[in-house]
Order: sequence, then structure tokens, then C-alpha cells
Amino acid sequence: MTDTDTDTDTETELETDTDTGTGTELDTDATTTEADPDTETLLVASLEESTGKTAITLALARLARDRGERVGYMKPKGTRLQSNVGKTLDEDPLLARELLDIDAEMHDLEPVVYSPTFIEQAIRGREDPAELRERVVEAYETLAADCDRMFLEGGGRYDLGGIVDLTDADISATLDTRVVLVSPYQKPGDIDTVLTAADAFGDRLAGVVFNRVSDVAYDQLETDVVPFLEGRGVPVVGIIPSERSLSGVTVADLADELGGTLVAEAGTDSYVERFAVGAMGADSALRYFRRTKDAAVITGGDRAEIHTAALEAPGVKCLILTGGHRPSGAIVGEATDREIPVISVQTDTLTTVERAEDIVRSGRTRDAATVDRMETLLADHTTVTSLLDST
Repeated sequence: MTDTDTDTDTETELETDTDTGTGTELDTDATTTEADPDTETLLVASLEESTGKTAITLALARLARDRGERVGYMKPKGTRLQSNVGKTLDEDPLLARELLDIDAEMHDLEPVVYSPTFIEQAIRGREDPAELRERVVEAYETLAADCDRMFLEGGGRYDLGGIVDLTDADISATLDTRVVLVSPYQKPGDIDTVLTAADAFGDRLAGVVFNRVSDVAYDQLETDVVPFLEGRGVPVVGIIPSERSLSGVTVADLADELGGTLVAEAGTDSYVERFAVGAMGADSALRYFRRTKDAAVITGGDRAEIHTAALEAPGVKCLILTGGHRPSGAIVGEATDREIPVISVQTDTLTTVERAEDIVRSGRTRDAATVDRMETLLADHTTVTSLLDST
């Protein structure tokens, strides 16, 4: 959950479970399930990957639970994948099961594993959209049986799943849900995508929540953009400001996730939100690094001139040296004096960049503390009651 320059959910699989199951064929024209009409359902969708959707979904569920409601959770399409006991599973339902004390099977919480192999199979015609929809409906009915309210988490993007007719809009129509759309915001042009998504959800859209909005963009969004959207019939139910503790990863966590060695440890509690690659001359590097903010510089461990330039830039919070090289004692000493930690990793620069960006983008800060903080942010910056009551 970051407001970094590169935000995506991790869709890398280590091992794929492509079992499609069996079921009675559905009429693909059917739009709603026959689930208990007393179970209110809210689907939390997002315009982009890693916009804070998981934290918002779970925070809303806990707020509803605090009101005395029996709540349930489901992520119809698993997209944030990791290997778990021989199967590829989404980390978000695992977190939901823990935080909401849900006694449910993973195949119900995550009925479709939307992995790269699954997508390839679907393109080849080996996945039946009707059977997949049946599987989603059956899982939903199982989970919703004893719940007053269900919270559904969408895929990485609201339009993901179109290959098998399981976009978030398709799921919302099938399960008869209302929708809250989580959106980032940096500039007015971003609103084109909001309007496109609003059209896709139609009357099911309960409202838009803008999340991780920077101080620079906040006033324009509140003063100009929100009235424009509401004038177009798109309700905005909150603007959540960017918050440092939710917008990056600490250097200590980054080092741990990369499997790196800290050769200079001062300052490991600093947050990294973006990365700069040192692959140019020293003079160009210094100018480049000085334009960065809250960045980690990734460069070859044998590029001493780049190390020196990075240490002189105020926006650099960390230096990551690739190829298994250790810096000179002079570099370690200067880094320690400036409280800029240095991490040495065995991987090459390209691999390290991809892995580091994935760590930030995939929301490593998603945990109980993150959801606790999001509950407070929702209460302070959104009309939470309208979100819960609009369904």
C-alpha cells in the first residue's frame, strides 16, 4: 500500500493450482444469485493494483463487526499469489481469515486462483466461464450463510477477469452487491479512469474513496474534482491522505525481504517509497539522485563513484549494492556518519530492481497494524456510515 511511483499487486506464481472443479452449468446470462437476501454485500474494487484495497476492505469489515454485525469475507479472484504448502494462494484471504476470525476454507475464500497459468488455460479455452461463475456463487453462499454482511475484495484492477467474464463488475452483478471504488489521485487527468469505472458499475456504485492522496494534490481534489464527479452522478465518500507509515517499506524490512546483508546499519527505520538505479556517470548520478525523495539507490557493488554520489543526495535513504560486492571501508564509514544504511545483495542489478519494486508494490506493510490504522483513517476521512448503510 504505497503512493510510490510504481504500484502493482504481485501476480508471480511459484506453483499453480489450476484445478477448475466441477459444477452444474449456469446460464451465462444470469445476473444474480439466490443467496439469502438478508445478507448485505459490499464489493471493494480498485482502479489500480495496490491502492490500499485490502486494508480498506478489512477495516470496513471490522468496523461493521464493531457495530455488532456478523461479517464475512471473500476474494473471488486470487491475484496476490504466493506458494503455500504446495499450492499457489493469495495472501489477502489468509490475512482476512486471521484478522476477522473467519472459520472458512481457502477454496471458498478464494474460489478462483487467477494465476498466469490459469490465464493461459482460459485463453486456450480450457476454463469454462459458466463453471467458474458457479464456483464463485457456491463459495459465496457457503460463506454468507451465517453472516449479516459480506465484504468482497476485488482483483488487482476492477477490469481484471474479463477473459472469463469475471471482472469486478461481473461479480457484482452476479452476487447482487454494491461497490466502493478505491482510487489513487495525482492529477485531474486521472479522473477519466474513475468515470470509466463508474460506468462499468452503474447504479451499483456506492461511492469512490480516494486513498493515499498527497498534500500537493489534496486541495485540488477536494475543491475541484469532487464537485465535478458528484455533478456527473459519481458519489465520493472520502479522501484519505497519504501517510508515511502506510506508504512504503522500512529499510530493515527491505533488507530482510531481499535476503541482503546490512553492511552499514544506521538508519534502518527509514522508509523507502521508490528506487533509483545508478547506471550513469558520477556527475549525472548526483544530479539525478538529488531529484529523488525517500529513495533507495540500486547499483553495482563495484561502482564506488556512484556510492559516493548517492550518499551526498538528501533524498536517498538507502544504498543497495548488487553482485555480492562489499563497499570500501571509506564508503561504509561515510554511510554510517550520514545514517544511510547500505545493503549488499548477491543478485544482479536488474533482478534486484524487479524484486525491490515488487516488495514495495505488493504491500508488505499489510498486517494487523495497517488495518488498525486504516480503521482510524476511514473514521476520520470518510463517511463510513454511508458506506455501510448504502448496501
